[in-house]
Amino acid sequence: MIFLRRGLLAALLAMLAIPALAQQAYPNKPIRLVVPFPAGGGTDIIAREVAQKLSTTLGWTFVIDNKPGSGGNLGVDTAAKAAADGYTLALGQTSNLAINPALYSKMPYDPVKDLAPVGLVASAPLVLVVAADSPYKTLADVVNASKAKPGSLNFASPGNGTVAHLASELLQKTAGVKFIHVPYKGMAQAATDVIGGQVQLYMSSVPTLLGHIKNGKMRAIAVTSLKRVDDLPQVPTVAESGYKGFEAVTWFGVVAPAAVPKDIVLRLNTELNKALQTADVKKKLGDQGAAVLGGTPEQLGALIKAEITRWAPVVKESGAKLD
Repeated sequence: MIFLRRGLLAALLAMLAIPALAQQAYPNKPIRLVVPFPAGGGTDIIAREVAQKLSTTLGWTFVIDNKPGSGGNLGVDTAAKAAADGYTLALGQTSNLAINPALYSKMPYDPVKDLAPVGLVASAPLVLVVAADSPYKTLADVVNASKAKPGSLNFASPGNGTVAHLASELLQKTAGVKFIHVPYKGMAQAATDVIGGQVQLYMSSVPTLLGHIKNGKMRAIAVTSLKRVDDLPQVPTVAESGYKGFEAVTWFGVVAPAAVPKDIVLRLNTELNKALQTADVKKKLGDQGAAVLGGTPEQLGALIKAEITRWAPVVKESGAKLD
């Protein structure tokens, strides 16, 4: 009887140890990191840099899966509906985690209920520019001209509902002015028309416009981050230009299916933060105009909720709507 009890106890302990061993083994196969935008773009570059660092330091295998479409909704939805085992993640950002719920009449996922936040990765500011020969040299010049003759200034954006478009709308609301929105289907033609004088104002990411600014074709008026940008140290922030607290950036965060076990989320978060603090990752993300963030899953979750609340009225007032 004693031997039988001992045998049963040993079997029970072995069964209890199986989940622990399984957790220790994570990851034991490739991790798919869904990028909800095309290869070669800013989100893709950031995803590949972080995945490469984790692969190099930990020996983990990542497979980058580019799934563009519907403003990033297609890719994030793929991750939201994947098996909750930690082997499918997504690099979401401001648009598909905070803006799109107000922009699209039907969302395939709920960013709060259907996703588990893993960790913030980085943020990237926008820059407001004019043509090099524009009479406007400061944000005050732009605001004063618009107030003197409402509706006289046009601003370009890469498209309705983009972060750049809505950041411009937020700036108008904050400054008490109104510009005429001219949406484009991409950044290249918008930049050309600003340089040529067909459109007076343009707001887009720093890396996108940095070359035009440095070669003297565009003049940078202000950046939308709370701090000045290293690549444009002479350009003031919107907050410095008279609108205290103004901030409108694209932020990036890793998310997973909502039911992923907490221990896996914490493991991913720990290793992500370690990777982000390395000098080479900071430099390479900095080359893309992005500032490394990091932080806890809870901080990303709180940011997503706050940004959904923040951008919803901006989307509504802009009149932008997509299906």
